Amino acid sequence: MDRPIDKTVLLNGVRIVSHHMPHTRSVSMGVWVNAGARDETDAENGLSHFIEHMIFKGTRKRSAYQIAKEFDAIGGHTNAFTSMENTCYHAKVLDTQVETMVDVLSDIFLNSIFDAREVERERPVILQEIGMVEDSPDEYIHYLAGNNFWGNNPLGRSILGTRETIAQFGTDAIKGFFQRLYQPERIVIAAAGNLGHQRLVDLIGPAFESVRRGDGFPKRITPANYCLVDIRPRELEQVHICLGTAGLSMVDPRRYAFSLLNTILGGNMSSRLFQEVREKRGLAYAVYSFIASHVDTGMFGVYLAVSPEQALPAVALVASELSRMACEPVDPAELTGAIEYTKGSLLLASESADNQMVRVAQNEILFEADIPLHTVIEHIESVTREDIQQLAQELFRKDQIMLTLLGPAVTPKNAFENCLYSHR
Repeated sequence: MDRPIDKTVLLNGVRIVSHHMPHTRSVSMGVWVNAGARDETDAENGLSHFIEHMIFKGTRKRSAYQIAKEFDAIGGHTNAFTSMENTCYHAKVLDTQVETMVDVLSDIFLNSIFDAREVERERPVILQEIGMVEDSPDEYIHYLAGNNFWGNNPLGRSILGTRETIAQFGTDAIKGFFQRLYQPERIVIAAAGNLGHQRLVDLIGPAFESVRRGDGFPKRITPANYCLVDIRPRELEQVHICLGTAGLSMVDPRRYAFSLLNTILGGNMSSRLFQEVREKRGLAYAVYSFIASHVDTGMFGVYLAVSPEQALPAVALVASELSRMACEPVDPAELTGAIEYTKGSLLLASESADNQMVRVAQNEILFEADIPLHTVIEHIESVTREDIQQLAQELFRKDQIMLTLLGPAVTPKNAFENCLYSHR
């Protein structure tokens, strides 16, 4: 049985949620902010990620070195990440070191000074990070695909920002963005592991009660989806391919069927795409499907990398598999296998304090309530073959397909367009 999730809301709106796992020796904690790259203006592109870096660069009482040293001294791990809609500062320690973890995480979140000298030191680091992504075609293709699919909407931009925007950020811009978007009602403190809820509230509540309410939050605009073929020439050994179609939001009731559709099509080694593209034809080493979902919209995608002369046959094969998913109900054994695979993944992940911390935080941010694991599994088990086919028919339409190619494509653009969009 799932243990209940405990929740406390501070007077200013900060939420504290926790999952007690008494069988573990660790505690994982994250300070989440429901603000990310899609909440930036064009000129601010990359600021959320820049702040993620700067949070660890010094407070009123700790230098960057002291922050790192304190976590190392207790054998803990700390890091952060930025997504389109959230920013998270997290740590994991032994249950005997919780007080130190809470003290340091609270300090860096509430008291970072964003010193101008540290900003200048960190700027080239982020520029190197941008270059590293651009030098990795299997990563860069995902940015290009998102940009093609979402267009000029913030969802189509890079979370890292651009060289031009990064060059402009200073202390004032960072502080202003932080104060404007890091509002208490958008802050969720999540913890999982061998830690009682009341102790967590007693340790972290007094510090976070000081966060002041803001003056509003920028409205998120749901983008349109673009249907196009984009070829980006580059001297590479392979052509990297990303095909995208419409997807579902993270809160759509059909998300369970969507997850199973993804698993069946390209989510594991027995999936249709892996078997057809790699095992039977040997066209690609890497091939998989993926879901990029947000609070109000989403994209379903397929990635693979092939030799230049095989790009068109590979795209045709992927398009054929999408069409087959829409035209034919999946085999009952195939659906059963996807359900068991998904259940196994969820149950294995539930043994990790890190995964449980993320789960309780995301449930609170998206639904303002816990969704017990047994409820999730019941929804997964209730998905039918008809549910998946209906969803494929809705999503895999030819007027919703976007194709991005990066590399030495030898096939003209119109050949790909004819392959994807003929007989609309």
